[in-house]
Amino acid sequence: MATAVVRYTAAAVTDRGRKRPSNEDAFGFSVEAGVYVVCDGMGGAAAGEIASTIAVDEVLRLLTRRNVDAPAAFPEAAESAICAANDAIYSRAQRNHRLSGMGTTLVALATREHHVWVLNVGDSRCYRLRRGRLEQLTHDHSLVEEQVRLGRMTPREALRSPLKNVITRALGTQSQVTPDVFEFEAEPGDLFLLCSDGLTRELSDATIQALLNRELPLESLSASVVEAAKKAGGHDNITCLLVRAQG
Repeated sequence: MATAVVRYTAAAVTDRGRKRPSNEDAFGFSVEAGVYVVCDGMGGAAAGEIASTIAVDEVLRLLTRRNVDAPAAFPEAAESAICAANDAIYSRAQRNHRLSGMGTTLVALATREHHVWVLNVGDSRCYRLRRGRLEQLTHDHSLVEEQVRLGRMTPREALRSPLKNVITRALGTQSQVTPDVFEFEAEPGDLFLLCSDGLTRELSDATIQALLNRELPLESLSASVVEAAKKAGGHDNITCLLVRAQG
């Protein structure tokens, strides 16, 4: 039963990949507070790294300090934290012209007992592996994925499109942002994957599913998934954050 879930464990690995000179991904989590975040920054110079770090730090700071215990109140608190992160990035860029246009994607997982919320802005993703089957829980805010959802482009065409890197929503690029919010019930044995697109552009869902189905400690599993993405090309920064629900 979903209500049997009483605790979570987590592990994460990030890597700059084989092509990029620096790592603009960022992650953070607090098992005690039930908050897990992955961000993929963008912008010239070090702006992407700054944006992703601000977003992770701000969301964790607000959601660990507020001590929102009531499940009914948590989604609103999480959405407010993401909006505050957006304000912090946007304001920083307004004050410093060298950071103009910086932004970041965000995918976050929040847990309260068996209640799970997934929030995302951009094309970083959350997946759930349940009883051996992988399912994507988020929708990419990208130009090609929106065309696919509208039936104007096939998934195969989307993979080949020169516009596949264009995202339609990000933190910090506009004064306001609205995250997608999804609610689920966790079951013992569920494994949640939060990742940047440096992982999903290199590995198919079928490959990710096969990798996550191996019996390994979370730390080793995270490292092996990142290494597989590097071996497959490693064209971008790669981040893998795994969260397991346990009975």
